[in-house]
Order: sequence, then structure tokens, then C-alpha cells
Amino acid sequence: MKLRLVLFLLILFCSAAAHAGVEGVYGKGITLTEVTPVSAIYDAPQDYVGKKVLIEGMIIEVCAARGCWVYLSSDRPFEKIRVKVTDGEIVFPIAAQGHLAKVEGVVQEIRRSREQVIAWRKHLAEEKGAPFDPATVTGPEVTYRLRGLGAVID
Repeated sequence: MKLRLVLFLLILFCSAAAHAGVEGVYGKGITLTEVTPVSAIYDAPQDYVGKKVLIEGMIIEVCAARGCWVYLSSDRPFEKIRVKVTDGEIVFPIAAQGHLAKVEGVVQEIRRSREQVIAWRKHLAEEKGAPFDPATVTGPEVTYRLRGLGAVID
């Protein structure tokens, strides 16, 4: 019985420690008050490209190498948006995964040729230690992301 209690308390402590210190303001913080749904950006990207917006969602993935990007969940199921920050200006901790965040930044359109898509996906696969087959790339690609300027993580 005592062993179970000790194990339970140890797990509880480790869980709390893993999430400690993540909450707070990153970069320039946020100045906007109106949240733009990620789905709205994807539904009409040309209305947002080049504009500063505030988005919110759960951090579902963090760059393991330098903390220089995160994926935020959308308000629409199975949708996410990449938030890229200038290396070193903002460093998102790995422990931020699973936390809610508000991020302010500028919507960017990224156009890549087939060759650029292959190089990009190869890079992503290498970051994760995953296999990549260039034959899965069928052509050029247009993606949208947020150039993050500031964030608040809860």
C-alpha cells in the first residue's frame, strides 16, 4: 500500500515538474485582442497574407532541435498551423506541448517547387528521425504559416 502511494506521488510530482515553468510571455508578447480562427485563415488565406493576427490553440508539436517552431491546433478538427519564429528570438520549450497558447504574428504564404518540397520534407523527416520517400511528392506546394512575433502560453 505504501509503495503504491509513493509511486502515485512520484508520478504526480514528475508530471507537475514537466509542466512547470512553461507558462508565460514569449518574444514581444501579444498586443491584439481579437482572435482570428485558424480555420478562417485557411478558408480565405489571401485575406490574411501579410497581416498581423492573433491565433489560439493547443501546442501539439514543438521543434525538438531549437524550439524555433510549434504547431498550434486549429478550431477545426484535424487541422493545424505552423508557427515559425526567428531562431533565438523566441525559444519554445519542448514541455510547452499540450499547453494552450495565443500567438501573434504575420500570416505568410510559402510557395515551393517540387524540388523544394522534396528538400523540405526530407529535412522534416531528418528532424524526426523518420523515413522519407521523395516519390510521395507529386508537385509544387503552397502552404501558410504564421511568422510568430510573440506568444503567451497558459
